[in-house]
Amino acid sequence: MNRRFNNGLKTTLLFAAMWVLLLAVGGLIANGTGSSSFIWIFAGIGLISTFYSYWNSDKLAIRAMAARPVSEAEAPGLYAMVRELATAARQPMPRLYIAPTAQPNAFATGRNPRNAAVCCTEGILRLLEPRELRAVLGHELMHVYNRDILTSSVAAAVAGLITAVAQFLLFFGGGDRQRANPIAVIATALLAPLAATMIQLSISRTREFDADEDGAQLTGDPLALASALRKIESGAAARPLQPTQRMENVSHMMIANPFRGGGGVTKLFSTHPPMNERIARLERMAGY
Repeated sequence: MNRRFNNGLKTTLLFAAMWVLLLAVGGLIANGTGSSSFIWIFAGIGLISTFYSYWNSDKLAIRAMAARPVSEAEAPGLYAMVRELATAARQPMPRLYIAPTAQPNAFATGRNPRNAAVCCTEGILRLLEPRELRAVLGHELMHVYNRDILTSSVAAAVAGLITAVAQFLLFFGGGDRQRANPIAVIATALLAPLAATMIQLSISRTREFDADEDGAQLTGDPLALASALRKIESGAAARPLQPTQRMENVSHMMIANPFRGGGGVTKLFSTHPPMNERIARLERMAGY
């Protein structure tokens, strides 16, 4: 797929920044303790947690939304749309679920196309026209085809690893205080987790832009997705979900932020790009 907005490059650069940050924090600990063994311990823990969340991403997300599997007899139109798009992309048919939620939203998850699941809320099925729903499904399928679950799992793991290492740095002061610069230790311990979180969220936003663009190319209808996003934004704002721990773990997968939005600085801590930017890009794809 073409990357008109270079989102793939942005994701790569953001990952590079995250790894540089991890190496910087690890270097301070290694300098203070004279050993890099702590970094390897934290890395091992992070690797295990990443593998678990990645391998079980579909089960965890479906359970968080209390979604139920839906048969083709119950939702023939939904099956027809997803099958048509999967066939066009030369990918297997995913499992389909419906979440008993009035908020209009949708997400796709799964470690690969053969283990993918697409979930629509009852609210989005009531709100959107068939053309708009098809565009949303194209967006969600591209998250799976682009391996965004793996990307988000790795980003979350590295951010968590940076936070854990920074906390170690803060509590233990980097080991030998004669070898560690106390100002650098305190500054890094406090700022590194914030920087890691912001980079992780930036990666999530680039993946949304990619799914918008690639989904619009798959359906051949960027204006339908733009129209759907307008409706979803309004509907989600009217029926925000409660930000429980389970929901926060799933929110980045959804096509729109399921929680009550905000402006200003809160945009930096959002898993989704501003909706007006997404819509504007889709309209430019259509030549508007």
